[in-house]
Amino acid sequence: MDISVFKTIDTLFLIYRYMIIAYILLSWFPNARESSIGMLLSRLVEPYLSPFRRFVPPLGPIDFSPIVALFALIFLQQGVVYVLSLIMF
Repeated sequence: MDISVFKTIDTLFLIYRYMIIAYILLSWFPNARESSIGMLLSRLVEPYLSPFRRFVPPLGPIDFSPIVALFALIFLQQGVVYVLSLIMF
């Protein structure tokens, strides 16, 4: 496996994390999720966030499930990077 594949996978995880953060920030602005960018992010991020919303209930007006989902994604990224590093070296 080439090092470029390793870097590409790592970069894709990073881009997806930024997409989740952008989706979270859109909730702070009225009607931002109804924009074309908000709807695109919703289609890409909601399938990942929805299982976390079932297990992490909101506490009042604050939804902590995206934070838990981000931590899970970081752990998944580290696991994938570790496994790929074992395969490559």
